[in-house]
Amino acid sequence: MLLCNPMTSPSVPSTLSPKTHFSSLRNHPSFLTAPNFPSKNPTRRKLLVVQSKGEDSADGPDRLISAVCYFYPFFDGIQYGKYVITQFTPIQVLIQPLFPAIKVFKSFPLNGFLVFLTLYFVVVRNPNFSRYVRFNTMQAVVLDVLLIFPDLLERSFNPKEGLGLDLVMSVDSTVFLFLLVCLIYGSSSCLFGQLPRLPIVAEAADRQVL
Repeated sequence: MLLCNPMTSPSVPSTLSPKTHFSSLRNHPSFLTAPNFPSKNPTRRKLLVVQSKGEDSADGPDRLISAVCYFYPFFDGIQYGKYVITQFTPIQVLIQPLFPAIKVFKSFPLNGFLVFLTLYFVVVRNPNFSRYVRFNTMQAVVLDVLLIFPDLLERSFNPKEGLGLDLVMSVDSTVFLFLLVCLIYGSSSCLFGQLPRLPIVAEAADRQVL
């Protein structure tokens, strides 16, 4: 009969030692495997950055195209400045460099309509252009469409003298100055890469450009 010495602890098999057991678990494929949490997709993240850049910022060509578009309503409504230009020399000096381009624009009666069709169907409705370009182009188009109202007023109410003439002069001068401010503000903002929002027309442009 064998007696076990109570003072002597039985030897622990090597396979059951804590160190060996931990080592065997560590080598197991499922040990310390990270949970299958949804990881961030770098491709998707990169795509979102590119899309955001296309809407909120613009490169050099986009800035230039957008800035040039604001000359269209100004050229089309230059006739409303006949009173202001003759009375104020600084304004005449300011727009004098544009006279050759204005003469070319006014040389053919359908130039304004052809430019309208080109800007709307070739640029605004073309998804290949960035939203920055399409939005600024649409603002210029809407601004030109609004010129219908002062034109109708002149055609239906064309006084030669008196209070009526003063009213027409005031309306024409206001329209011209508004076009001039929109040209300076819109073109300069585009050249600096900012997004101009013109009063009256910005919301209409937003609804047209998706």
